[in-house]
Amino acid sequence: MPLLLVEELTVAFNPQQPVVDAISFAIYPGETFALVGESGSGKSITALSVLRLLPNNAKLSAKTIKLADDNLLAKSEYDLCKIRGRRIGFIFQDPMSSLNPVMTIGSQISEAISIHFILSKDELAATTLKLLQQVEIPHPEQRIKDYPHQLSGGQRQRIMIAMALAGKPDLLIADEPTTSLDVTLQAQIMVLLKNIQHQTGMALWFISHDLALVSSIADRVTVMQKGKIVETGLTDDFFNAPQHPYTQKLLAALPSIHHVGNKSENTATAATPLLQVKDFYCHYPIRKGLFKRIIDVVRAVDGVSFAIPRGKTLALVGESGCGKTTLGKSLLNLIPGSTGQVTIDGIELHSLNGEALRQQRANIQIIFQDPFSSMNPRMLVGDIISEGIRALQPKVTPSERQQRVQQLLLQVGLPEESALRYPHEFSGGQRQRICIARALAVEPKLIVCDEPTSALDVSIQTQIITLLKKLQHDKGVSYLFITHDLAVVAEIADDIAVMYQGKIIEYGSAVSVLKHPQHAYTQKLLAAVPVKRTS
Repeated sequence: MPLLLVEELTVAFNPQQPVVDAISFAIYPGETFALVGESGSGKSITALSVLRLLPNNAKLSAKTIKLADDNLLAKSEYDLCKIRGRRIGFIFQDPMSSLNPVMTIGSQISEAISIHFILSKDELAATTLKLLQQVEIPHPEQRIKDYPHQLSGGQRQRIMIAMALAGKPDLLIADEPTTSLDVTLQAQIMVLLKNIQHQTGMALWFISHDLALVSSIADRVTVMQKGKIVETGLTDDFFNAPQHPYTQKLLAALPSIHHVGNKSENTATAATPLLQVKDFYCHYPIRKGLFKRIIDVVRAVDGVSFAIPRGKTLALVGESGCGKTTLGKSLLNLIPGSTGQVTIDGIELHSLNGEALRQQRANIQIIFQDPFSSMNPRMLVGDIISEGIRALQPKVTPSERQQRVQQLLLQVGLPEESALRYPHEFSGGQRQRICIARALAVEPKLIVCDEPTSALDVSIQTQIITLLKKLQHDKGVSYLFITHDLAVVAEIADDIAVMYQGKIIEYGSAVSVLKHPQHAYTQKLLAAVPVKRTS
């Protein structure tokens, strides 16, 4: 008998275009059920519909939504509140926006417990501490008084899991619980969820677009496309013999470490580099006391050296906080206080200032991790792309600028009329293409790509990587590709530099680093990468 049975569920914000279109599925006690698909396919709306957590303008209809023997469609809002959190737990995608920033984590977990159980003050404190121990928060007795901003991303996600487990649910819904987490943190969160599932016997409904991760944990997989379910099957059958063309397309787009080729075997030793970095440091002072005296320094980048040949890609990989992004921004002088030698095309970049430095910025551009926040929402896309041309190439006439913008849009796979639209009118993948066009506008020799595919669907991710490789082939541009996704690295990198606590601990060709890692930390990163299950 299913624990959760959903039949003919339809959700629409616009009657002519439902976002969930007459879908049916079942989840059984103790199993891990994965609902996968690209952004906008209706996965999260489906989960929210079961608990009727939809916006007021949403129209829901269904033949059946049953939790065991309880008909959830017949429940009042008051009765549903007794089920939410108690019998069905929910882990939301972004823990920071789901946690109250002005309450300690202990208070928030205690609140989740006290809603469903009547406990004394001492029992409540003991249960809260036990939950923190269950989700493996280090030093829980001390961290119980911390606020969300004092925790790392992985720790905040563990707090969300603790709150979801507070009601001892029969079904736990995990909506993209590992998106944008480092591969090692991702592995820790999934091991934690599976261990808790084994201990409690609860069912796990896992929502994700990460097919490799789904392959490693799910018992059954269901695929959604444009609000419809297109395929359902056991995990082994699903990955080894997909039936639907859309599923086959998703699996074909899945990046893999095994895709690394032999072309890059010796590129790390190539002569005449475009970019040469030697003994590069970026330290932040730690100040305390009334007079803000410096008591220590944070060594964000600590004596880094590397080179990038012309027309090649160096991938800078490592976990959050290792200094990757700080290094990328410091190379462009976007973060003050860095020291060391940075030479591009024979010119020492950090010895320049004023107009000379501004002109050299045309040689190095950057693509930021979040395309939406890196664009002015009140500017048209055409103006966003042409802004760099106006600033760094003032001799280019307005008609020439307009023509170049149109050419750039076509190069990145967008129609010319996109120039007259605003950033919010585009999808995440399209916005990242706009940022690539903006970076290319001043014809740079090197582009720093800071996690440009971290939160994108696998098919959009593949499109962006293919686009970057094509532009590199056509224009000879070099990339510093900053990421924590080693599978993506295998698809694009010639060389790899592994960064840990501000230092580069391993450096070599992509083939040698991914196939024959020397450092224990690199081996740990590779061991944590989810691998597609095969029979």
